[in-house]
Amino acid sequence: MTNVANSSGYAKVNGLEMYYESHGCDDGAERPLVLLHGGVLTVGLSFGAVLPALAVGRRVVAPEFQGHGHTADIDRAMTPANLASDVVALLDGLGIEQADLLGFSLGGVTALHLALEHPERVGRLVLAATQYSQEGYHEEVVAPDYTSARLPSQADFQEMTDAYTAVAPHPERFQDLIAKCTAAAHAPLPWTADDLRGLRAPTLLVIGDTDFVRIEHAAEMQRLIPRAELAVLPATTHMALMRRTTLLLPLLTEFLAAPDRPGRD
Repeated sequence: MTNVANSSGYAKVNGLEMYYESHGCDDGAERPLVLLHGGVLTVGLSFGAVLPALAVGRRVVAPEFQGHGHTADIDRAMTPANLASDVVALLDGLGIEQADLLGFSLGGVTALHLALEHPERVGRLVLAATQYSQEGYHEEVVAPDYTSARLPSQADFQEMTDAYTAVAPHPERFQDLIAKCTAAAHAPLPWTADDLRGLRAPTLLVIGDTDFVRIEHAAEMQRLIPRAELAVLPATTHMALMRRTTLLLPLLTEFLAAPDRPGRD
């Protein structure tokens, strides 16, 4: 068994010096799990509550995207295609042929793109707070109404600011990151219902009942994806979703450990 607990490094991918962390252990019995964080967040802010449990008995790799956390920005649009290309290049560099993916928000659309474009690289897929079209968002998210309980609070924004400035190569560029992530969040997404019907990976969709993503949209995704399950966590906002450990961890551990089952017709 190879111990890779709590190590970190940088990989040269697509013009980036991409930061990534490795946790857990690699005994070859389980596919590695790749965690893809949300926009304006870091590995710690997105996954700090669940990462220790997820790393028990398996290798977990958690990169930070272009312009996020430890990874400096480059002159390139922040799109699901570009971010997914970075993740694939990182996996190539680490010698990982296939992995399970857990993506949250921006990380979720990145994971969805990777699974559609490189199906052979993905075992099981968890899409948390993820939409496949902009119609999936609530109106107060598309045209932000900052009185809405769905949106990040002032405390959430302060937490994001503090996490970024603590580790970023250029901490003065936080507003630039917000601008890029806002543009990415409102850009059209390239997928159709037929694309989702062709998704091969067993998929777990997870949202909060007070999330950015509409419950009806998540239910539509569950109907379209051949091997999909849907969980809606009660009393859960977008920012709280990955911290609802008592509800979330049993769902994740059971899904990731389950044997593959035939797809439905």
